[in-house]
Amino acid sequence: MIFADKAAIVTGASRGIGRAVALDFVRHGAAVSLAGRDREALEETAAQARAIRADARVAIHAADVSNAAAVDALVAATHAEFGSVDIAVANAGQAVDGLLVRSKPSDLDRMLDVNLKSAYYLVSAVARPMMKQRTGAIVLVSSIVGVAGNAGQAAYAASKAGLLGLAKSAAKELGSRNVRVNAVAPGLIETAMTASMPDQARAHYLATIPLGRAGTPDDVSGVVTFLCSDAARYVTGQTIVVDGGFLM
Repeated sequence: MIFADKAAIVTGASRGIGRAVALDFVRHGAAVSLAGRDREALEETAAQARAIRADARVAIHAADVSNAAAVDALVAATHAEFGSVDIAVANAGQAVDGLLVRSKPSDLDRMLDVNLKSAYYLVSAVARPMMKQRTGAIVLVSSIVGVAGNAGQAAYAASKAGLLGLAKSAAKELGSRNVRVNAVAPGLIETAMTASMPDQARAHYLATIPLGRAGTPDDVSGVVTFLCSDAARYVTGQTIVVDGGFLM
């Protein structure tokens, strides 16, 4: 119950890493606002939360978090329902792959909107109540592609790299009010997003990962839980790579 009396917001909570993070928060006693565009999938997350804890406090918010007004409304609703906003995890994300010379401006716009701007809006919105209460933890879900780049993913990599700069800058701005901001950079994680990865690319990753396997959403959620807990109370502005050693 390390998050008893805490309230968290998780974007992209309908599946994959976001769902695993939300369920881990519930497991440890937090009230959780589940945000995403797919209400039916969010209902599934909520049902799993209640299976973990019959008294789970979860709220569903079907919203497009690439819209600043929608994010402001999400934060306000969470504060009104749970009385505080103590934790925020910006996990909403999409991937559009393609060679740089064949990319469309709309591809870059979409990556920036969903992967970067949504996180910027969330950090900005939760900063106000967190600064006022003089405590808070924010985690941005980036990618090893944002750390090292990857051929065929220039737009995705640019958006994910932007999250690392956002985390460091926000950590410096908010640290004096005891608000911590960190990032995680997952590697190959078995989610719906990676299910369509070409076999050749998957084989390359698996052959290069020292731990010899792809990760699971639970491999990432545990790190996020740590970063949001008091065990990480002196950790801010950091990027934790969760990739089985791929980038080592």
